[in-house]
Amino acid sequence: MATLIRKVHQLKLSKGVVGPLINQVRCLNLQEFQSKKLMADNGITVQQFEVADTKQDAPSIASKLNVKEYVVKAQILAGGRGKGTFDTGFKGGVHLTKNPSDVQGLVENMLGNRLTTKQTPKDGVPVTKVMVAEALDISRETYFAILMDRGFGGPVMVGSPKGGMDIEEVAEKEPEAIFSVPIDINVGLQDQVVLDMAKNLGFTGEKQIQAAEQMRKLYELFLKVDATQIEINPFGETDDGKVVCFDAKINFDDNAQFRQKNIFAQDDMAESDPREVEAAKHNLNYIGMDGNIACLVNGAGLAMATMDIIQLHGGSPANFLDVGGTVTEDQVYHAFKLISSDAQVKAILVNIFGGIVNCATIASGITNACKSINLKLPLIVRLEGTNVDAAKKILEESNLPIRSASDLDDAAKKAVSSLS
Repeated sequence: MATLIRKVHQLKLSKGVVGPLINQVRCLNLQEFQSKKLMADNGITVQQFEVADTKQDAPSIASKLNVKEYVVKAQILAGGRGKGTFDTGFKGGVHLTKNPSDVQGLVENMLGNRLTTKQTPKDGVPVTKVMVAEALDISRETYFAILMDRGFGGPVMVGSPKGGMDIEEVAEKEPEAIFSVPIDINVGLQDQVVLDMAKNLGFTGEKQIQAAEQMRKLYELFLKVDATQIEINPFGETDDGKVVCFDAKINFDDNAQFRQKNIFAQDDMAESDPREVEAAKHNLNYIGMDGNIACLVNGAGLAMATMDIIQLHGGSPANFLDVGGTVTEDQVYHAFKLISSDAQVKAILVNIFGGIVNCATIASGITNACKSINLKLPLIVRLEGTNVDAAKKILEESNLPIRSASDLDDAAKKAVSSLS
């Protein structure tokens, strides 16, 4: 489901869960207010809102909106904000108030402080922006998303009348309440298809027409911005008969960055893992995890298999690192520099199956990196495929303490045993 598309370190090491989603790990994530502005600019119904960047912005915001009730939300890239706690002791990253004079105090309690939720690191993340929006009474909540799906080979609409809650839990306990409809990208989204989806979500009469129109506009936005996911939860209706997108998550395909420059320019990387930011500079696919055996692998599937087999033999992977099919010696050097700088890493396992990748290139990169950074960690290398004999010769002649492995199972066992 759409909300599963999060970073690998937030997921269990499961072939059934992580594997199909590994192509999503390098998605750009926008803050809620950025997503809402993007939707509003494209004719999609959202609440009125303003954003405070500094505490000095707060006093004028409430009067500018002039609504019956306000919702004040800390802007971070994590869920569970409402139950979060700030480092000052202030409780809750989401607050409701009908008193305009309360808005300033709420904004000041959030801005510049660190908010910790169930999805943030233990020390939380800094809040640099606070959104103040119109609070609307929701008479009914539903769930709606459009996402790229490997199984269907294209975009899929996913909807449920059970909105405003954990959609994965709904899918597990009430699968009949989940409606999935693949979209033929060549044909487009047909009128009857969106009307049927709106009906399945429980919209009736005029609200069914409104909901269908909002879905159509969301699909148009999905195509326009090269999204991999647009998730609206809740996709709700109000007491006065409006259909509104109350909360939104939009992910974008990194491969489209060259034509979505304005959107990607909004990513300030403030909440990103510094290691992931550094890896991206060298076109390395890196995700930090909690273990102590670093992995350097070519190919996402092989990387997942490597992490799984490490865990099978009692170890714990420290990262996901896919160097890709066009890796250079320079990238291998930066990969080694990155993973060896992680204090929790106690061993490194290199697992390369050379198809497009030249094993000799990897071997040269390994030896140069080890000498340049004076690597002290145990290093286990399994190479197979293109130019493997030349690669093994390079490693042997380097006179470095590199342990070779005959296959992946052998490599994982040696990596785990090197820790004792």
